[in-house]
Amino acid sequence: MSRFLTRRTELGLLILGAVVLTVMLASLELSQGNVLSTDMLWLIGGFIAVFAVAHVALLFFAPQADQLMLPVAALLNGVGLVMIHRLDLATGTSMAGRQVMWTLVGIVLLIGVLVSVRDHKVLSKYSYLLGLVGLVLLALPLVWPTSINADARIWISIGPFSVQPGEFSKILLLLFFAQLLVNKRALFTIAGYRFLGIDFPRLRDLAPILAVWAIAILIMAVSNDFGPALLLFTTVLGMMYLATGRGSWLLIGLALVAAGGFAVYQVSAKIQERVTNFVDPVANYDSTGYQLSQSLFGMSWGGITGTGIGQGHPEIVPVAHSDFILAAVGEELGLVGLAAVLVLFALLVARGFRASLQVRDSYGKLVAGGLSLTIAIQVFVVTAGISALMPMTGLTTPFMSAGGSSLMANYILLGLLLRISHSARRPAETSPRIDATNGTDGTGLFPVQPEEGVAR
Repeated sequence: MSRFLTRRTELGLLILGAVVLTVMLASLELSQGNVLSTDMLWLIGGFIAVFAVAHVALLFFAPQADQLMLPVAALLNGVGLVMIHRLDLATGTSMAGRQVMWTLVGIVLLIGVLVSVRDHKVLSKYSYLLGLVGLVLLALPLVWPTSINADARIWISIGPFSVQPGEFSKILLLLFFAQLLVNKRALFTIAGYRFLGIDFPRLRDLAPILAVWAIAILIMAVSNDFGPALLLFTTVLGMMYLATGRGSWLLIGLALVAAGGFAVYQVSAKIQERVTNFVDPVANYDSTGYQLSQSLFGMSWGGITGTGIGQGHPEIVPVAHSDFILAAVGEELGLVGLAAVLVLFALLVARGFRASLQVRDSYGKLVAGGLSLTIAIQVFVVTAGISALMPMTGLTTPFMSAGGSSLMANYILLGLLLRISHSARRPAETSPRIDATNGTDGTGLFPVQPEEGVAR
């Protein structure tokens, strides 16, 4: 019985999330003049059952893990489910039921990560294999047939299902780069050239980041999709800064982003369209700027407190259930509701960085930091895109957007964060030791005395 009381905070927050979901769904149905039906009970019951299973799994496989991460992810998932159901009522579709199914699959994958990865440091032994698999998945849409007719080649078809392998490849590549940074930390911290008071690495030491930059450019050129490349490159760049603490890497990365972005802009009509819409979406209202214009109109109509759930028209925005789900939240829940969602994401990212600071090994620090950073960057890019603060990238909102690939990948990411959090919080004497750092901690998160011949 005592085992079931160890995660009381998590259980209480999950119950609160179920209450919030129930109130939102009831308000939605009543706003449409509908009676409370069994369909709503199926959604609520499915939500409760899925996360109850996840809670029990954590009790047995990661009892020391952070108790806020799962409830925050559940609440974000629930808010996204309500908005998808609201769009279903407006368009006559049935995406909410599929979203519950994909949530169940995501939770199964989360539990699979907790069961199979009993110590995150084991993953460091397979870093090169994981990196190779990640590259294969990234390139798979270029050769695999798909039934989806889209301008970006990011989908593959497996029977009746369509999958985005890039959603999973980003996690595998982050695991690879974390181990690379741990093993080759001297390469990234060695003294080079000094310019304007800033230490820059030697040209031959730039090979890893130049390789990532080249891969990102290749992805953009061949797949005709800017979002995944931007997410991968900026996350790896952030991990390099976490590992070295050197601001010169950020300057180099920004220069490479600017050069690569300019080059792609010259050859990609899609990127040119998105930049044009970013500059003035209303000028192209009848063509390429329609989606962004309607997003801005909807959020403007919602104002501070929103139109009220079920009282707006988010269905007017194309693909509001996916890329623009935050625009639907901003319209019907207003700036207050959108800010609350962003605060939940900030809380999730903060708890991930907390686990990164607490875990004892360098590999775990960089993995947790990189996974948290990729959520932060993705949410920032999506929010900036729907509000015309930067060009659209086509990225989805973690845990909220409709779609199986994004949801499954994010629950795998959450499972890794929970595993690292468990390792960080359990007593040191009970932690099995697997050397993934050659016996020293060389990250910028926890700086140690510099090695001989290595500049800090």
